[in-house]
Amino acid sequence: MTSERPDPAVPTATYRLQLQPGFPFGAAADAVPYVASLGVSHLHLSPVLEAVPGSLHGYDVVDHTRVREELGGEEGLRELARTAREHGLGLVLDIVPNHMAMSPRHNRALWEVLREGPASPCARWFDIDWEAQGGQVLLPVLGGPLGQEAGHLRTDGDVLRYHDHAFPLREGTAGLPLPQLLDAQWYRPVWWRLARTELNYRRFFSISELIGVRVEDPEVFEATHAKILQLLREGVVDGLRVDHPDGLADPDGYLRRLHEATGGRWTVVEKILSDGETLPASWPVAGTTGYDALRHVDGLFTDPAGFGELLGRYRRFAAPQTDRGGDWDATVRRAAYKVLTHELATEVDRLVRVADRLCATAPETGLRDRAPWALRTALQELLVRLEVYRPYDSVDASAVVTEEAAAEARLAFAVPEEAGAVDVVRDLVLGRYGDGAQYVEFRTRFAQTASALRAKSVEDTAFYRYVPLLSATEVGGNPGAPAVSPERFHAYCARVQRDWPSSGTVVSTHDTKRSADVRAALQVLTECPERWADVLAEVTRVGEGVPDAQLAWAAWQTVFGLGPAEEERVRGALLKHVREAGLYTSWTEQEPPYEEAVARFVAAGPCGVPGERVAALRASLGVHVRANVLGTALVHLTMPGVPDLYQGTEHEYRALVDPDNRRTVRFTGGGGDGSSEEKAAVTRAALRLRARRPDVFGDTASYEPLSAEGPAAAHCLAFVRSGEVLTAVTRLSLRLAEAGGWRDTRLPLPPGRWADVLEEGREFSGHARVEELLGRSPVALLERLPD
Repeated sequence: MTSERPDPAVPTATYRLQLQPGFPFGAAADAVPYVASLGVSHLHLSPVLEAVPGSLHGYDVVDHTRVREELGGEEGLRELARTAREHGLGLVLDIVPNHMAMSPRHNRALWEVLREGPASPCARWFDIDWEAQGGQVLLPVLGGPLGQEAGHLRTDGDVLRYHDHAFPLREGTAGLPLPQLLDAQWYRPVWWRLARTELNYRRFFSISELIGVRVEDPEVFEATHAKILQLLREGVVDGLRVDHPDGLADPDGYLRRLHEATGGRWTVVEKILSDGETLPASWPVAGTTGYDALRHVDGLFTDPAGFGELLGRYRRFAAPQTDRGGDWDATVRRAAYKVLTHELATEVDRLVRVADRLCATAPETGLRDRAPWALRTALQELLVRLEVYRPYDSVDASAVVTEEAAAEARLAFAVPEEAGAVDVVRDLVLGRYGDGAQYVEFRTRFAQTASALRAKSVEDTAFYRYVPLLSATEVGGNPGAPAVSPERFHAYCARVQRDWPSSGTVVSTHDTKRSADVRAALQVLTECPERWADVLAEVTRVGEGVPDAQLAWAAWQTVFGLGPAEEERVRGALLKHVREAGLYTSWTEQEPPYEEAVARFVAAGPCGVPGERVAALRASLGVHVRANVLGTALVHLTMPGVPDLYQGTEHEYRALVDPDNRRTVRFTGGGGDGSSEEKAAVTRAALRLRARRPDVFGDTASYEPLSAEGPAAAHCLAFVRSGEVLTAVTRLSLRLAEAGGWRDTRLPLPPGRWADVLEEGREFSGHARVEELLGRSPVALLERLPD
């Protein structure tokens, strides 16, 4: 298949491929004909720059000047681009501006910094506090205290080695005895546990293996983006996905510089918007990568009343282990305190040092005489009350660091005069003391710490502690109120079409904790909470060795959403679940007896005989799972924005959190069961329609809600794109069936005759009976016929 290359300015749809040594550029090129046949316009590639050898994701970049050799090198990428062009496809790249791998033996820029210290030309690359730790960079790589590990440290010429680690020796120090040699370096190898409180470099969240990069420096920007910009200029690449902009010192400035350097190429950012938050209007990007769309699409298929009942049953089943009653906001708050005092303690320490230095040296008398402990308390109390990932400027900060939050924070102080530290910190965050360098540094670090806190406390802790409905615990989600009404969904789509018409949209990604099809099954539980509770009571009675009720609830939902699965997959996902929750075990303080009990429970329960009862419930609800799967797919592919499909999700795709969701997939035109092929047919039809009618779905298109009339009107979600394409899907199909079906519900169609894109030969006009429109399939895609 050969065709002209599409206009690369804005994709019509993208298809994400997860590159890794086992799936390099050559394998991606082999998949191109199949992917092109789906109807997408661009391949969306995971990071392609040189990464730590063996990396399965590519976010641990070590060299921005080279395309990764393990994937086939630059020639392999260029050959993939040529193959893609021959089949009418462009390329979109995922780039990582915020951090690099903390791996000196692979990261040459970091190697030079560790050898030469702050005088190194590369020292400006990394966000290191050289004034802390006696002027040395703390390297948390030792398996135990230095006294226990010293015997494993050895010199090898001008290199210091520790097992598979290698570090450069400062010139002239190779012959020194070990204690003096270590003291003479620009770095200090220490026990890995000290990373929690002693690190003096910015990292990615709490991952010490990734060091923050200062791309706000123009020279660093140029050095780290030269190869990507070259690939854009030469037409190898057409657009960009920017990973984690919230970690940057100045996201606004970075994105403006990137926009100018790329000539305004289509760029989306992995900005996680909290419920009700909007993307900063000043950002010169096409929009987000689409987690906000995911939340709204999922919410359509979640029954609000049923969720309330499910929550009540969860509280009764799992109490008292539901993190004090199963309240979402309280769970997030407690998780935030835990993260600030444990995983992010070193980031808080650095922020306190900046604030203390400001208060000690600032000319404003209002900042004087503030004890470091009081500043720390004020910072923590304000940070845990933020409901977004970070503020971006003083105006934005005033909306998120509110007076209400400050009033609550003051209650943490026993003495009113000491509570004044809250006002000092809040005024610093709001920029009320000026824009000097130290004030800007404080605001920047506060924002970066806030971002890391939100990600760690919500996505990596609270999502694993608050589990009444697992499908709601998704990136950008609101598990406390997951349902979205049709009216709210329509309002969201209208805003996207008006403000960010080329924004990305997703329902499954390499980072989703459960694929869209797993979540679609779980959402059915909000329509039958009593049946779920009855089955759960039954399997719990016959099950053996339940470690704790909260974990049991999550485990049974896991196998309900996933369906029949290998014990190894379920065990791995649940082991990650309990470690992230941190209630009985964790990644750093593992409790083998508890983890062994979890493994035994999985084998005997969810993946044993009791699990068959849960599988039977899922099978009995199969028609309703199908409605959610197909409805989610069609809404995603026809709503405003540019849809991104994760590899394999054109078919029914059931996956759990990584690494489960990064397994290799087969790129073929068939081979699935009936429901999988039905989803694939809907996906191909919608994508090909988008490609054929860019005027209907693009920047200048329109979005019009369409309301059904009659007794079951609330179960039909419909909208029209540019007066030419109509989407209609069934929502809450189990409730619909229980209420007697569609009966005389009708959908008033816009003027003209409308042809069914999914089933040839069917036409509709006027007030279509929904039972005819959605009787054979829970979804319909119509195109207006020419007059």
